[in-house]
Formats: sequence, C-alpha cells, structure tokens
Amino acid sequence: MEKILYLTDFYFNAQGRNYYKEDLFITEALKDHFNILIANPKQAMAYLDTSELIVFRNTGPVMNYLEYFKEFQKTVLSKRLNIYNSFDGKGDMQGKQYLLNLSKSEYPVIPTINQLNDFSKIDGHERYVIKPIVGADSIGMQVLDKNLLFEVELGGFLVQPYLNFEYEISFYFIDGEFQYALYAPEKKKRWELIEIEPSTEDLQFAYQFIEWNQMKHGIQRVDACRIENGELLLVELEDLNPFLSLDCAKKHSRSKFMKNFVKAISKAVG
Repeated sequence: MEKILYLTDFYFNAQGRNYYKEDLFITEALKDHFNILIANPKQAMAYLDTSELIVFRNTGPVMNYLEYFKEFQKTVLSKRLNIYNSFDGKGDMQGKQYLLNLSKSEYPVIPTINQLNDFSKIDGHERYVIKPIVGADSIGMQVLDKNLLFEVELGGFLVQPYLNFEYEISFYFIDGEFQYALYAPEKKKRWELIEIEPSTEDLQFAYQFIEWNQMKHGIQRVDACRIENGELLLVELEDLNPFLSLDCAKKHSRSKFMKNFVKAISKAVG
C-alpha cells in the first residue's frame, strides 16, 4: 500500500467544529487503502521524505504558523512533492485578495473594496465588514457602523457590506466534482448544518468558481449566502484545508465522499 503523510491538528479548537473527530473518521476509512502517518502541520518538515503523498487536511489557520507554513510550502514546491490539496489554488490558499479580484470582474460575490475611495461601489448599507487579506476563520474580522468605517486604516484589509442574508450554504467538491451541499437554516447558528439538494442553478453558481480556480487536484468548499432577492453570492472559496462537516451529511453522502476521496488520493499518488 502507498504511504501517506496525513497532516492535521487534533488539538485545534474551533467554534462549532470538531477537527479531531472528522479526521479520525477520515483516517479510519483511509487506513484500509493506505499506510498512514499522522503528524501535526508544525512538524511536517521532519517527515516530508517518508511518503508518496502529503495530505493537508484540518490543520487550522496557517496564519497561526505562517513562517513555518511558507517554508513548508516552498520545500514542497521546490522538491516537487505530491501534495493534496495541490498548492496551485487561487482562493483562500492565497489569502482574501481573490474576493476583490472577483468583485472587480463582476462575479456573483459579495461586493468588495480595499480602499475607501471606492466606497461608492458598496454604499447603501448601515454596517460593513472589514476582514484581513491574510485572515482565516474570522480572525481579525470586524463589523462596523458606516460612520465608524471612515476612521479605520484599511492597509491589509478588505471591506464588504454586512448583508441581511437568508441563510448560508456550502458546496463540497473533490477534484472539481460536486459531492454534497450543506446549509444553515438559522443564520445565527452557522455550524448547525443540514444536507440540502441544490438546484441546477445553485450548482451552476458553485461550479463557476471551481472552474475559475483551476486546481490540479484537491477538496474545495464554495461558501455562499442567499440574499433576500434569492440570489447567491460567494462568501469564500476555501481551497487549502476546508472543514467538511461530514457528520452533518447524510450517511450515503459520507460513503460517497470517502469512496471518491480514496480514488482521488490514489490518482494523486500516481
């Protein structure tokens, strides 16, 4: 069996998510197909030559160990090591700049600016969200009233209107193929998720961002919000280490996901 280095942080504490439970479930299923070495992402460099594939999973926000991650990423690329997800994503893997780029290109994304000279593009709301370009997991994010927004120094931050959306929905993909969708019926309980059958139009919405990203291989999560007029807008494209909320998916969806994940890893090992 192929050897896999599976990177995860069993001790990372995230509100509403049990990283360790998800990765215990995944590795339990993978061990029947691969020889697995599990390591903390901050110890990854010591084990890079021990496997045919590195699987980068629930490792927590890399901003918490950014310098180590940059060195790890540089080494993986320079040695041309096999890694899953591949390090060629243009979404959250590279920070939040893509939200500004997509907004300028008129994709269906929450309108985004990075300087107050462009405020007219997002005017008309009472409250606004500012988020760091290198942020993750809502770290550093603030919600401000309009009158306070102009007192903030925006260097390294993006600004978006604080929308009164109906609910949030996430679409999960393996190697560009849709797997399942989950949504939060109560927006104040964003991690109490239920599986939902997306419409053809909703899937087309999600696929356009997968096609835009053009990743070689990996798991991607397209997060969106449904606003009051029924339109979906992109919240984020998580293409580095997306939490999968597998425990919220139906049993047959979990089985389908794991079957396809095994196939994807086998293909990536090559």
